[in-house]
Amino acid sequence: MGQQTVTTGRPRGRRASGPKPATRTRRWLRDNGLAVTMFAAFLLFLALQSLFGWQTRNDELVQAGVRPEGFLDYLGTGHFAEAVFENWESEFLQMGAYVLLTVYLVQRGSAESRPDPDHDRPGDNPTRAKSNSPWPVRTGGLLLALYRNSLAIALFLLFGASFVLHLLGGTAEYNEQQALATGAPPISAWEFLRSSEFWFQSMQNWQSEFLAVGTLIVLSIFLRQHGSPESKPVSTPHHETGA
Repeated sequence: MGQQTVTTGRPRGRRASGPKPATRTRRWLRDNGLAVTMFAAFLLFLALQSLFGWQTRNDELVQAGVRPEGFLDYLGTGHFAEAVFENWESEFLQMGAYVLLTVYLVQRGSAESRPDPDHDRPGDNPTRAKSNSPWPVRTGGLLLALYRNSLAIALFLLFGASFVLHLLGGTAEYNEQQALATGAPPISAWEFLRSSEFWFQSMQNWQSEFLAVGTLIVLSIFLRQHGSPESKPVSTPHHETGA
């Protein structure tokens, strides 16, 4: 019998191809759908805020007998900066405080609370580091100390930056409003920081942020949302806290 040639289903000289681009895109969107949706909504609402804010400001300018300004010019005004960063400031304060407070405080029965504040989770122990653990964990020392608190640090840095930008934008907007209304001379950012106007703007947002988080903490004791990590499993008793 002659020698038989063994063949495979794969053509010679061609390598097995990876996932098709469309498949890779779908997989990436599936793996990152929550972040993509949140940031897409953020950009949409920021664009709408800027559009409606521009129209509102031009209405005010017309009423004051001043020529309306273009949209791109509006994006550089204190009116826009104050409105944006006043809200960012409160959001990052809320999240930073929430991350930090959940380290030390407990709410029995809440999905937002750790079960035992006196003991770390096993995964928080750096001696359990694996070969694929984040590199600061494997490195140890100061890098590990910073990494262990990096989420709260980042959120409070974002809060600080938003606070400063709110202050600068608010100062510019306050000065313009005063000039249009009374022709008063401008004040400094330090003077605006000491004013009741600045703190009124901040407090009206801060109080609502902590109300929202407190409400979620308490409602998650008794109410459920199937499939959400922000909720306890549907069959879990009320008295059990989160993981």
